[in-house]
Amino acid sequence: MKRNLHKLLIIMLWVMAGPVLGADPDLLKGANAIINQEEKVFTVHSPSKGTTHVKRVVTIYNEHGNDHAKLYVHHDKLNKVDFIKGTSYDGNGKKIKSLKNSEIRNVSASSADNEVLDNRVMIAELTHRVYPYKVEFEYQTTTSNMLFYPNWVPLNSSKTSVAKASFQVMMPKGMKLRYRESNLAEKVKQWSTTTHDMYSWEISNLTPVESEPYAPSMLELLPMVRTAPSDFEVQGYKGNMDSWEAYGKWINQLNQGRDVLPEATKAKLQAMVAGIDDPVEKINKVYQYLQSNTRYVSIQLGLGGWQPFEASFVDSKGYGDCKALTNYTKAMLQAVGIPSIYALVNGGSDEREVLTDFPSSQFNHVILSVPMKQDTLWLECTSQFESAGFSGSFTGDRHALLITPEGGKLVKTQEYTAKDNVQSRLATVKLDESGNAVAQVQTRYTGIEHEDHRDVIHNLSPEEQRKWLYRNISIPAFDVKSYSFNLKKGRMPEVNEKLELSLRQFVTISGKRMFLTPNLMNRWNTVPQNTGKRKYEVVRSSAYTNVDTIIYEMPAGFALEFKPNDFSFSTAFGKFESKVTIDGRQVTYIRTLQMDKGRYKPEVYAAMVAFMNDVYKADQQQVVFVKSIK
Repeated sequence: MKRNLHKLLIIMLWVMAGPVLGADPDLLKGANAIINQEEKVFTVHSPSKGTTHVKRVVTIYNEHGNDHAKLYVHHDKLNKVDFIKGTSYDGNGKKIKSLKNSEIRNVSASSADNEVLDNRVMIAELTHRVYPYKVEFEYQTTTSNMLFYPNWVPLNSSKTSVAKASFQVMMPKGMKLRYRESNLAEKVKQWSTTTHDMYSWEISNLTPVESEPYAPSMLELLPMVRTAPSDFEVQGYKGNMDSWEAYGKWINQLNQGRDVLPEATKAKLQAMVAGIDDPVEKINKVYQYLQSNTRYVSIQLGLGGWQPFEASFVDSKGYGDCKALTNYTKAMLQAVGIPSIYALVNGGSDEREVLTDFPSSQFNHVILSVPMKQDTLWLECTSQFESAGFSGSFTGDRHALLITPEGGKLVKTQEYTAKDNVQSRLATVKLDESGNAVAQVQTRYTGIEHEDHRDVIHNLSPEEQRKWLYRNISIPAFDVKSYSFNLKKGRMPEVNEKLELSLRQFVTISGKRMFLTPNLMNRWNTVPQNTGKRKYEVVRSSAYTNVDTIIYEMPAGFALEFKPNDFSFSTAFGKFESKVTIDGRQVTYIRTLQMDKGRYKPEVYAAMVAFMNDVYKADQQQVVFVKSIK
């Protein structure tokens, strides 16, 4: 009873606190915190200098909203923090405390051993343990890195509402602001003073954005304003960003003269490929030399976030970041007569799509493009074990900006389809009459499907690999008797996996009957819910094909009682087939599932869920045997 009374008291206090702090009941629904007011002002002083001023007031209603009581302000050699202020108040508006400068932590933004950064973070915290409470933060930063103008994302946290937020940009007369608006009810307001052109955006009463299964990226759904310069300057390097071509010319300035190799290294490389006519073989030789003689270290000091170290530096030191290693590889290929192109890209398996209609600095990684007669070969220059020409999930199927002598040019990297990303399995399973079994399993993984196993091979010890198998094999009770992995490199690399498994109580025995679920290791166990009327488009971001052939040898003395129907259905999302054949004591199960990438209208979501439910049901089908009476 005491516990229930305590809960009731908390609920009453929470409900009562809303009006005290001026909370709109609609904003409270589903929200852990409400941003009462946020003002962001970006003032451009010149092509080489700007100031950002932010003031934010947030009411926090429970412990899940405490992140709003912490402020993180990044800074480095080109971005300075002018000041940080903060104050907290209780639910009645009474001041709890003011932030002291001595309480602001200043820590490195680097957490990895292979990073050399000047990036740091100032952290201010005003967390309170009695709810609700309110925090006010105000801070200002000054930047001399005008490659980047700020983005405005007023609602950037889940389960957070926004009562009121504004964003203002002040441009000196004669300087141009470029901007791109997304999901805004009201467009920009513009006016001028005697010295500045003013741009202003406001929003109010934003409630939490509720995502949906297979929804687009949140960056597509949230209200947002992206801004970018026209003319800009970073540490003496002047540029223009009105077009991708112009932006590429600025990158060319940064790279100019940095691809010179020592003559001794050129001679070594030329001797290494002497007698080789095939350009692909030459590329492989140079790529293997890169992987054997260098390692990746992220070095971003000042302009070093965009300008590579000289090729001679990497050659002598044996390390570099993505820019330096790519520039070095470009120089080495040039030394053996292979032209290549430095390329900017967004790296990561959950990549952000480039806004092709808004030229700006949208990239976080650099790779090398090697044009061939038939197609383009892409090189990831930071990896010591990746296959030459394989982009995979890290840089495949997205836009990259080629930095050509004429400037920037947007192109697409290699796409990997369901025909490329294949998991093909052949297994033989011998059952005894107690329901236990021994399985010999061979699986071939290609394309993106091979990546998990590739990483396991290179990063885990044999004992860790064994533990990984136990975590990832989808069989209820088993022991790994033996295993092996074989990695085959190439533009479409593959891993071949061999397993010997001991299966405990693999089939269900009930009286005289034995129930066998023939899908050994690849069953769908869950499907997304049909949410009814859908708001957003349906996005499937992965494509793959699974082919399973499982051959069972049944114990003597059992006769077939029931065999499930064969299944075959095809939709816009993929195709599925499964078939069971019986030949004496041998049961052969063949299952093929192909899932495709795609973007679909919201109303087709129900059909996709239905398709997935059909796959789920087919995967649970059982073959029933009954013990013969002697």
